Amino acid sequence: MTDTSNGYVHLERDGMIGEIVLDRPAKHNALTPQMYRQIAECCAEANEDAAIRVVIFRGAGERAFCAGSDISALDGYEDFWAWRNRFDYIPPILSLRKPAIAAVKGWALGGGLEIALACDLRVVAKNTTFSAPEVQLGWNGAGGAAQHLTRMCGYGAAMKVLLTGDRFTAQEAADIGMVEYLVEDGQEIEKAREVAAQIAGYSTVATQAVKRAVRSAMDLSTEQGLRNENELMSLCFAKVEQAKLRSTLEE
Repeated sequence: MTDTSNGYVHLERDGMIGEIVLDRPAKHNALTPQMYRQIAECCAEANEDAAIRVVIFRGAGERAFCAGSDISALDGYEDFWAWRNRFDYIPPILSLRKPAIAAVKGWALGGGLEIALACDLRVVAKNTTFSAPEVQLGWNGAGGAAQHLTRMCGYGAAMKVLLTGDRFTAQEAADIGMVEYLVEDGQEIEKAREVAAQIAGYSTVATQAVKRAVRSAMDLSTEQGLRNENELMSLCFAKVEQAKLRSTLEE
């Protein structure tokens, strides 16, 4: 496995799988503005590396996936305008063309919850504790929890999570449809790698087309979505035909 170090966030490569690691375990992988940019750099690097077919997000250490934003770092913003125009770490995750899997354990609070929701699949250990505590601090989250939870789990479930700020268990997250794989403690990375290896074994055009089709389904009408799926399918066929032509020429 090769490693591109980038401060508290780094990209590891193992064949066709890239792992973006939040590596600040002493602070439960809490996020700083510096880490926001490091996440973006790792996402861009994973996008550009043709060898990487699937990306896994995980947290270093034993206790947390990510405990959210480091509250002390918020003091670095001069005023509300500086906050409004801050660099955000969620759009780079959403810009990943490759399927993204969150391997979650321990604390997944605030921004940690947002990162997990921004991924395409979530593999979650039973010891995980989720929450969106922002409302308890006097604000709302700004990293997509409202958008993703509403689409993924429904209006009522999103309101319960976001209006109370209460912590909830991995099982409760699974019950509302937020978890695709619920595993025993310590098995989340192994399972995430297993799923990633399966997906990585398929055509990159096909897996990226599936991701694009499903993501766009949340915003397009059914008619528009069908047209989009048809165009994506045509690209997949073109890839197959190209491979057949290459095989014929080689013969």
